[in-house]
Amino acid sequence: MGHKLIVCGAVGRMGRRVIAAAIEDGRFDIIGAVESRIHPDMGKDAGAVAGLHRLNIAITDAFAESADVLIDFSLPEAADRTIDYCVENNAALVLGTTGLSNAQHDKVRAAAEKIPVIYGTNMSVGMNVLFALVGKAASMLGDDYDIEIIEQHHRFKKDAPSGSALTLAQNICKATGRPYPDSLIHGRSGKDALREKGAIGMHAVRAGDITGIHSVIFSTLGETVTLNHTAHSRDTFARGALRAAKWLVGKKCGQYSMADVLGL
Repeated sequence: MGHKLIVCGAVGRMGRRVIAAAIEDGRFDIIGAVESRIHPDMGKDAGAVAGLHRLNIAITDAFAESADVLIDFSLPEAADRTIDYCVENNAALVLGTTGLSNAQHDKVRAAAEKIPVIYGTNMSVGMNVLFALVGKAASMLGDDYDIEIIEQHHRFKKDAPSGSALTLAQNICKATGRPYPDSLIHGRSGKDALREKGAIGMHAVRAGDITGIHSVIFSTLGETVTLNHTAHSRDTFARGALRAAKWLVGKKCGQYSMADVLGL
């Protein structure tokens, strides 16, 4: 028997890929597929919706009992219910939903006093390596290098900038002593929009079906260094979330990160 898994946001772009990847992985028993009660796919088979064989698990708005771990890539308005379930049922939580409010961030931290939690703005292995690299690069290059972050996503993404772009900025600020979020400049416009020394430019692109591209530009007079991550498909995030879920089950309560999972 594998780890008993509930997937929240089960019919979303990420939820479907998590279900498909969990079926292919073979080390999980999917016991629940949770979605908003007004979703048109309510009641359909979760495996069929994910594009694979039937699981005999219906899409529902109710949580199954006795889950070992829950993976949530839904919307911020659903996060409180997910967190409450995990605390009440002593289930590990892998939370990939971005755009959480400050109160919800506090709720995640409070939950981590009772259960093991991974809250990650990006679950891909490569992106987490980039998270680890950008602060080191900024420190090594020094104050004379201007820093710009450009993130690109599909037209349906609601929050901007992306959670991953903000994590990149946070890591740079921490490594270089810049204040966060005060150092961020979100886009530029106007006749007097000269770059301010020490600022980090932040730019969000929303177009077509772009899965996810993050670029961090370090530039000074004479040269430019660019660190870039491109997600080819959502499967990289799904596989990362499952890797996190397997690692998290059985851990002591606490808030962990993908860096912990990957040993970074």
